Amino acid sequence: MVRRGTTHQPERGERAVAPGRSARPVDLFASLSPLDHRYAAEDPELFAELSRYLSEAAYLRYQLRVEVALVYGLVQLGLAPPQAAVEIEKAAACVSPEEVAEEESRTQHNVRALVNCIRRRMPEAYRQYVHWSATSVDILDTARALQYKDATRHLILPSLKELLEVWIAITKREADTPQIGRTHGQHAVPITFGFAMAWYVQRLGDRIRAVEAATGRLVGKMAGAVGAYNAASLRLPQPERLEEAVLKYLGIAPAPISTQIAPPEPVLDWAHALISTFGVLANFADDMRHLQRSEIGEVGEAFSPEQVGSSTMPHKRNPWNFEHVKSLWKAFMPRILTVYMDQISEHQRDLTNSASGRFLPEMAAVLVHAARRLTKVSRTLVVDRKRMQENLQESAGLFTAEPLYILLAAAGHPDAHEAVRRLTLQPAAREKSLIALAENDPELAVYLARLRPQERELLHHPERYQGRAREKALQIAAHWEEYLASEA
Repeated sequence: MVRRGTTHQPERGERAVAPGRSARPVDLFASLSPLDHRYAAEDPELFAELSRYLSEAAYLRYQLRVEVALVYGLVQLGLAPPQAAVEIEKAAACVSPEEVAEEESRTQHNVRALVNCIRRRMPEAYRQYVHWSATSVDILDTARALQYKDATRHLILPSLKELLEVWIAITKREADTPQIGRTHGQHAVPITFGFAMAWYVQRLGDRIRAVEAATGRLVGKMAGAVGAYNAASLRLPQPERLEEAVLKYLGIAPAPISTQIAPPEPVLDWAHALISTFGVLANFADDMRHLQRSEIGEVGEAFSPEQVGSSTMPHKRNPWNFEHVKSLWKAFMPRILTVYMDQISEHQRDLTNSASGRFLPEMAAVLVHAARRLTKVSRTLVVDRKRMQENLQESAGLFTAEPLYILLAAAGHPDAHEAVRRLTLQPAAREKSLIALAENDPELAVYLARLRPQERELLHHPERYQGRAREKALQIAAHWEEYLASEA
């Protein structure tokens, strides 16, 4: 792989890139990262998409775009002839990762290697304009921002929106499906499965908007070695105009002020938005995993006829896709700490982020992989409505406690909560309904007589005690459906 850093010497423990070294291994299974040899092998189309925007070769293409944009800016300000822009376009189109790697093995400097590869392809009269007044990080930080914007626009957001669409469909379909609510792993009071899904629809939709907002705040720079436009000001009374022209050509805003690096907070906010989105996916995956437990059995992953759940237990059907997503989240969520540490740089710049920053594109790649995996498994999610009803009925006699206490209090009972709590402690509460016990209690019968007929009816059919679960589920689904339609 082409090394990325601006030091003129290899970092400690790092070997210089060998001449002619390939930018990608020929054999994926000879690579070190599971992102390549495992997940690429299982979904080559996705790997090709990710490579297009997030690979080292892609990063090089973005750097070339910035170098081309710089010459266009010089032409616009009258510092270079129009033909210079034509020549650098042609030259940049021919530069390969392999060539830059070979040049870097000689220069020990990645950006200078890139510049040399461009310059050698240009007529001598136009070579002077290549990289004029720029520092390496002008190119690198701006290229990264462009790379992240494009990866978000073309990969991350479409994958997340597709998942959101699938979850909305489940929410609407299951809006009326009764399910026991659970808190602390215990049966609580009824909801609907559509309501449970709406919780994730809202959270994912909110995170999609956060990703969009953070991506819109990514910035570039063309401000020179320490950010004060020292070099450009030698020929330009208003050197900021060059930065504005270059970044406008690239379609990205300039940072209000830079040092040698662009402000790190926009990238940090973008990474945080990705990781918090990943957290929503992991939470959903964990919920679905637990709902597949043998003793719960309310949902299930679709299982193909040839699929094997266990190497020794032929009957097993494991929730492996959901577990896979949570496992990926465990591996990548802690990386946000590194991004926060990369927020700090000594004076105008140091290289303490030179190695750690190279792994950030993997965070985007894994989020896309997880979103697409969840989309696939969510489309075929098996919802066992009968089992949901059975689980709900198992606790129906006890969760009547809440509506019973509320209605008794509304009927004037001075300590309804305590009265109902004592009822639940009776051995018969496990065998008879609470309402039956309450009706046989002379004290409580007085207050029960004050209830309206529909209230007494609810106490005898506690499965109907769902509040506004159905309505809320449909409301949330409609809101995000409208959002997706507006984004189409």
